[in-house]
Amino acid sequence: MRDTDGVIDPFATYTSISEMAIRMCLAVMLGAVVGFEREYRNRPAGLRTHMLVALAASSFMIIALEVFYRTQHMAEYARLDLLRVIEAVTAGVAFLAAGTIITSGTRVAGLTTGASLWLTGAVGLACGIGYYVVAALATALALFILVIVRVIERVMPTDDTHPTQSDKHGSKTGAKTMED
Repeated sequence: MRDTDGVIDPFATYTSISEMAIRMCLAVMLGAVVGFEREYRNRPAGLRTHMLVALAASSFMIIALEVFYRTQHMAEYARLDLLRVIEAVTAGVAFLAAGTIITSGTRVAGLTTGASLWLTGAVGLACGIGYYVVAALATALALFILVIVRVIERVMPTDDTHPTQSDKHGSKTGAKTMED
């Protein structure tokens, strides 16, 4: 992973780029399976939110594995400190993301924003450790989820047979995320 001058090559990874892409894409697809079901049932956290959360978690794990492999030759304390950075960023971003979620009656807003903030934390960690490919793949997949999947969500049929709550005007409203 180092050239003859001892400089770390930021594009050299222990996991192949294709394997990273497979792992991240599989995470997105599996997150979509759960998200589709939630979206169909008109639940607040839907398709895009689940896909982004799965992508972020996959990105964090790939980063942790790559840090482990890259730092094996270092002293024990060096590995622990790097992993603590990942833990701290993950917890901090999750705290910030939670602050974006707003509820009002049966309406929930900010879930996709929270998930995208969490993902941005993973992208930032990837860039910080020098894993530009992980960051680029996560960003490209996130843009796909946020733009293309949003179009799919808008034309996707939903199951309107589940109980809904009446608002104060007597009209039926289901628990659904507001635009964010």
